[in-house]
Amino acid sequence: MTSVQIQSLLQPPNVHESDARALAHLNATYKSLDDLEQGPDQEELVEQARRQLEELDTKLSHSQAAVDAAITETRSKAAEQLHTAQELSLLRHSLADELSYSSSELVSSLSGPENEPTLLEELEALHRSLKELESVKGYVQVVEHALKLSEAAVEQVRGSSSVVVSEYQNLQAFVASVAAASEKVETVASQPNLHIIGFLEGIVDRTWRDIKGVLSSRLLEAAEKLKWPVKVDYATAAPEDRRAFEAAFGNLLKLQTTGETIRDISERKSKEGLHAIQALVQPIALRFKYHFEGTRQTNRLDKPEWYFTHIVNEAHEHRPFMESIIQSLLTQTEYRSINAWREFTLQLLPVIERKLHRTIPALLAHPPILAHTIYQALAFDTALKDEGFDLPGTTIAPVDNKDAHWEGISDVILGKKEWFEAWVEGERKFAMDQYLDIISAPDAWLIADEEDDTDSEVRVVERELRPTNSARRVRALVEQVTDRYSPLPQYSQRTRFLIVVQLPLLESYHARISSSLDAFETLSSSLMRAVPGALGSSEGRGDSRHLTAGVEGIQRLCKALVSAKYLANAMETWGEDLFFLELWAEINRRANLRARAESVSSLPNPRDREDDDEPPEGTIFEELVRHYSALVGRAEEMIVQSVTGEVEAGLRPHLQGGSTQVTPARHMDESDDIALAQTLLGPLALLSSHLTFLRGTLPRVTSTALYRRIASRVAAHLFQRQILYRGRTRASVHEGKTILAEAELWVETARTALKEERTRVEAPWRAYLQAARLLAGEGTEWDRIVDTTFGMGSDGEWEEVMLEHVGLCELPREEVQQVLRRREDCGR
Repeated sequence: MTSVQIQSLLQPPNVHESDARALAHLNATYKSLDDLEQGPDQEELVEQARRQLEELDTKLSHSQAAVDAAITETRSKAAEQLHTAQELSLLRHSLADELSYSSSELVSSLSGPENEPTLLEELEALHRSLKELESVKGYVQVVEHALKLSEAAVEQVRGSSSVVVSEYQNLQAFVASVAAASEKVETVASQPNLHIIGFLEGIVDRTWRDIKGVLSSRLLEAAEKLKWPVKVDYATAAPEDRRAFEAAFGNLLKLQTTGETIRDISERKSKEGLHAIQALVQPIALRFKYHFEGTRQTNRLDKPEWYFTHIVNEAHEHRPFMESIIQSLLTQTEYRSINAWREFTLQLLPVIERKLHRTIPALLAHPPILAHTIYQALAFDTALKDEGFDLPGTTIAPVDNKDAHWEGISDVILGKKEWFEAWVEGERKFAMDQYLDIISAPDAWLIADEEDDTDSEVRVVERELRPTNSARRVRALVEQVTDRYSPLPQYSQRTRFLIVVQLPLLESYHARISSSLDAFETLSSSLMRAVPGALGSSEGRGDSRHLTAGVEGIQRLCKALVSAKYLANAMETWGEDLFFLELWAEINRRANLRARAESVSSLPNPRDREDDDEPPEGTIFEELVRHYSALVGRAEEMIVQSVTGEVEAGLRPHLQGGSTQVTPARHMDESDDIALAQTLLGPLALLSSHLTFLRGTLPRVTSTALYRRIASRVAAHLFQRQILYRGRTRASVHEGKTILAEAELWVETARTALKEERTRVEAPWRAYLQAARLLAGEGTEWDRIVDTTFGMGSDGEWEEVMLEHVGLCELPREEVQQVLRRREDCGR
């Protein structure tokens, strides 16, 4: 029965429904009044209905009681079931939690970062750790055994007066057996690599060093009795002390011999020096460290010569002891080929190397001290080489190359590119600063006096060519730079220094002189204001004519000329020097140096030589010499143009006949009526002053060459303007004599200015003189000259007539005809 049915049954009776049902029954039973009268007794029916009602009430009461009992029982059972359900619900949640926990226990720690390992994983990890600990235990036992063998080997040597290395050999055998066993074991990926073999080999090496240290200590104890490291007087030492020293020295040599036999060559990374000499170097190294690596005043970065000199002195001081006593001890062993003093010096070098490695990084920020240190290192190398030190006769001398040479301690610095480049850059800046000071000096462009230089060799060179102060100082600077890099051991380093430091100085000075000539041309052509940088043009105010005109202008050009010529001569001398010849030969021979030289325009183009014995063509400075010679030629041409231009400009009024004032010719008699124009005195004085200045300033060869060019142009100008192209008017005999007197005066002026013989001075004027003498001819002499020149005679006969009557024969026959036609009495 459902709850709905129960609820419906529990509802109270419905009165209206009962009344309706009763009415419906009565209507169905008594349809008419007759049915009521004829039907059964009503009272019986009512009574019957009353009895049924009572029965139903009784059943209802029983049913109500049963229902109440059933409800009570149901309620109690429902409460019991609810309690049971609650307990089951709690049990379900508890089981769910246990299930979740059990599930998490089964998840691996590898599935997430926050998960803990499972029990199985913990067991596996513990198992692996146990195996690793067992492996480590085995490794530790191996190392322990090796250490015990090492200690035994050292104690064996310490407790014996001779060299016994059986325990060391046992150690070597044990390490070899471990290495052989480890090669058979397969490497497990999860097993860490303990490098057991490398560690054991390190123990072997350390053991050998300890053994060597024990014997070295004995040698030093014996050497201290001889007052080592002070200079040893071996002859005055006690005999027992000498025997102890010789025995200890011999034991170390025997140990080294034994080591070369029992030790693998691959174990020795490089050639070892003699152990005995290394031991003797130790006290010297300690003294060096005390003085030059501590806080004492002797440890100064700016005084590298102190520690370099200290090592040189040590090598020199102990040389007699090494060459006599130590060399004799070596002669008795298989090391008889070793030079004791060279080996001793070689073992001193690491002390310097360590010092340089520590100090050079701090010197990179101080170029002057760095340069000073490098020069001292080069001087140190030179001092040792002068003493006779080199690689042959030492333990590091290559067997296959007996001609190998020591690169020097300077290679420690120069061999490292960063340090070498820092030094070169510092030298470049220093040299350029000096160059700028030289050309900026107030007296830079003054002609130097001989008394200003005390160097006799320089004075001999400059006796003919007096340079400017700047040229002399630039030459000294370039030579100073040469002295700074000439000791460099490698040609690549020398080439780098040449290209970066030395050549820029010569290029800059060339550019300076060239810019000065450009400025002079600008001033002389456009009369602009003085261009900064012109030679001696510090007073560039006002009219610029005085800067380029007269002797002052020629003086500026002469300064450029002598400066360029002086440097060109110097470079020619340098190019023939052995140092630069060897450098140029190496540049031509090596491909890498040729590539560097080809990239520099100031160097000649090097050529690859198939034969190394064939000397290279030219010199290393020939390209710069060519550039400077071009400057010299340009300056000379400008001098010639300037002088001839001024003389020709001064001759313009004279040739145009603008002056009527005359003066008697100095070389003529007073009775002679020939007079010279006043306008000629200015050009003559101008030429005389220029020639006098050139003679006093330039070398004789240069001044003579310039004079010839100047005189040739002036003579050609006079010849053209005064004789050949004098206009429509022809010259008379009197005018011809005047022209001749002027020509003679030009020659005499030049001779007086140059103070030379007339024959030498007359050479450039001969054509002009010949033409003037032809115009001055008269009488039978004139007639014969005209007849011979215009006649049908041979050229030989004509030349004889010229020489007989004129004294010169410089002009060709055709030009002589033109000259003769300029006489008014020439009818040809």
